[in-house]
Amino acid sequence: MTKCVKYAKVKPVRIGKHNWIDRELTAPPVWCSVDLRDGNQALPMPMNPQKKLEYFKLLCAVGFKEIEVSFPSASQDDFDFVRDLVEKNAIPDDVRISVLTQARENLIKRTVESLKGLERGILHLYVATSDLHSILVFNKNHQEVLDMAVNGTKLVVKYLKEAGLWGKIGYEFSPEEYTDSDMDFVIEICKAVKEAWGPSAKRDFIINLPQTVERRAPFHYADMVEYFIENYPYMDETTVSVHSHNDQGCAVASSEMTLLAGAERVEGTLLGHGERTGNVDILVMALNLLSRGIDPGLDFSDMPHIISTIERATNIEVHERHPYAGQLAFTAFSGSHQDAIRKGLDSKDKARELFNVEWKVPYLHLDPADVGRKYEKLIRINSQSGKGGVAYVLEHEFGIYPPKGIHPFIGAEVQKYADAHGGELDSAKLIELFNNAFVNRTGAFELKKYSRINVVEQAQDKADGTEMVSVKLALVFNGQEMEIEGIGNGPISATVHAIRDNAKLYDFVLEDFSERTMGSNADAEAMAFVGVRRKSDNALIYGAGRHHNIDQAAVLALFSALNLAQ
Repeated sequence: MTKCVKYAKVKPVRIGKHNWIDRELTAPPVWCSVDLRDGNQALPMPMNPQKKLEYFKLLCAVGFKEIEVSFPSASQDDFDFVRDLVEKNAIPDDVRISVLTQARENLIKRTVESLKGLERGILHLYVATSDLHSILVFNKNHQEVLDMAVNGTKLVVKYLKEAGLWGKIGYEFSPEEYTDSDMDFVIEICKAVKEAWGPSAKRDFIINLPQTVERRAPFHYADMVEYFIENYPYMDETTVSVHSHNDQGCAVASSEMTLLAGAERVEGTLLGHGERTGNVDILVMALNLLSRGIDPGLDFSDMPHIISTIERATNIEVHERHPYAGQLAFTAFSGSHQDAIRKGLDSKDKARELFNVEWKVPYLHLDPADVGRKYEKLIRINSQSGKGGVAYVLEHEFGIYPPKGIHPFIGAEVQKYADAHGGELDSAKLIELFNNAFVNRTGAFELKKYSRINVVEQAQDKADGTEMVSVKLALVFNGQEMEIEGIGNGPISATVHAIRDNAKLYDFVLEDFSERTMGSNADAEAMAFVGVRRKSDNALIYGAGRHHNIDQAAVLALFSALNLAQ
């Protein structure tokens, strides 16, 4: 018996000489955004109708002409969103919306109902064609899968005609998991689906070949697309589309290679939102083309607005190092990088003569101005600064390392000041804002004296003891002087027990705690951060404390958090 391996080697798809390798891209594909459907279904908190509409308007402004907006048969919200777009005439004349359905009659009928009154659009039907899905998930053989695709297509034709939409709505068919399917079987299905649909204009019949799960090297995907195009008989009436997921981190490379192989259309999302590790990131792919001299036909000139809109809609922040979109994408910290970039920016005229291009600068492959940004020698703090940049300045200029949980709160303080006063903040103003907002905050709790002793509690079943800490606090609470005590496995734990459990002064949960010495000499101060969750409304509040004694820094941080909580 052959030994079963955990992961099988993926067999390459060898077709002739891989003709696509020698081709060169000269024009962009048709872009189809699936942010509102594939992207939205994978969000921890899916968008509500208001956020979806704002996102839809953003996609139109960026320049998408095809936008998959929902799965109308999946929920009333999705159905209603399509109806609102149609009935409120919210779709630009040059944009086609797309809707997705499975190949079941009741779902197809419901999907067509959502499109009534639409003058132009796409109905997208998919059927899983891999053996992994058809056998293990659906318990169907090849013939049954083919019948499902053909019968589903015939039902789409029937209901479109009954609704008066025939000739207005194009058709897209996806053999799901194409890259894990038998290619000849997929070609057989797609040929049968095309014949069931009938003659068509090229733009109105789309075969989408999805890399639903990235299991192969990028060039395998390109080989499979090339094979399909060479063996499918209706290319003059069909647009070939690709839809790549990013499970192995190669979705952009895969999609670019499939364009060389003959694909004409790309489905994906801005910033790559989607199931698991997401869809191909159209923002990155389009700007890659721009940086190589190909106009992608999409406008990312106001990147800050695009990013803020997407973050607000998805509740997912953009990573600081994300290509093009990240806060640090055009920032250099290394002195040698800064020097080379400065010299390059000062010598753009000379570079133009040498290379006969408008932009050729060391370390910057794209002019940041093309995406509404600028080259940043160091983090510069203003109303557009992200919390990551603010944290960077605190870390590298002041030796303060705030935990990630407090970053949004610090960023909010900076944003509030910058919005009110305009201009940039220097590092002196930043540390002033930080200290005033978080460090040793006064309020209902005021520490007068702190003392600590170590105690040993004997476990009943052990000969050795576990060291515990006892604290005694002299404090003022709401104007009343008092002394309280507590025991815990550390000074902060003991203080929590003293305030919350013994004296019952305030009900809260200790959520986060960190501390760090600022410097290496004996007189260096310590900085501590404490996050508490307020029981009354479950809000998380952070405070900070600074003191030469590391224990007292922690207690002061707790008092700061409690004063802010009240």
